[in-house]
Amino acid sequence: MERESGPETIRRVLSAYELGRKLRALRLRKKIALVDLGKHTGLSASLLSQLENGKMIPTLPTLARIAMVFDVGLEHFFGEKGGRKLFSVVRAAERMRFPERPDAPAPSYFFECLTFAAQGKGLQAYLAEFPQRAQSEDGGHFHEGSEFLFVLDGSLTVRFQDEDHELRAGDSVLLDASEPHSYRGGGKKGARAVVVTVPPRV
Repeated sequence: MERESGPETIRRVLSAYELGRKLRALRLRKKIALVDLGKHTGLSASLLSQLENGKMIPTLPTLARIAMVFDVGLEHFFGEKGGRKLFSVVRAAERMRFPERPDAPAPSYFFECLTFAAQGKGLQAYLAEFPQRAQSEDGGHFHEGSEFLFVLDGSLTVRFQDEDHELRAGDSVLLDASEPHSYRGGGKKGARAVVVTVPPRV
């Protein structure tokens, strides 16, 4: 399956916010013509029309300029979608693969976001790939909340509180992510797993 390019994915994610529809609704509510809005914002009526019709995605400065005219905050454009229930599909071809850190010469894992298109979600989910490593090359990482991992295939060693735990396909682990933890792929091909992180309870 052919994957999207980075710009295509970003454009599709931004289109989910329906910026053009919200812009048009604001303009009609205020009964302002495109030409008049153009005079207020310094943008051409043609450009504004393309933004409203979804043919172009506005830059943040452009959106901020328009928001000032209508006396609304940027959250008006990026807030929740009018009470709609959470439902978000991410197609396999839409995902982008990232290394653990952009500057890492030999990343200990690669990840693909599985929920990037959803708004107002209470968790983060990833498809992670752990290359084969003889040993951990760092002291691990930590962050707030909890982390759940389900191994899809391969062998994976989880290091938590200075102890190693070997997991295989079908195994899972739930851990306190505020404690240092690290992963390393084993066997000949490393491992793949689904990782879910949840923020701490308030």
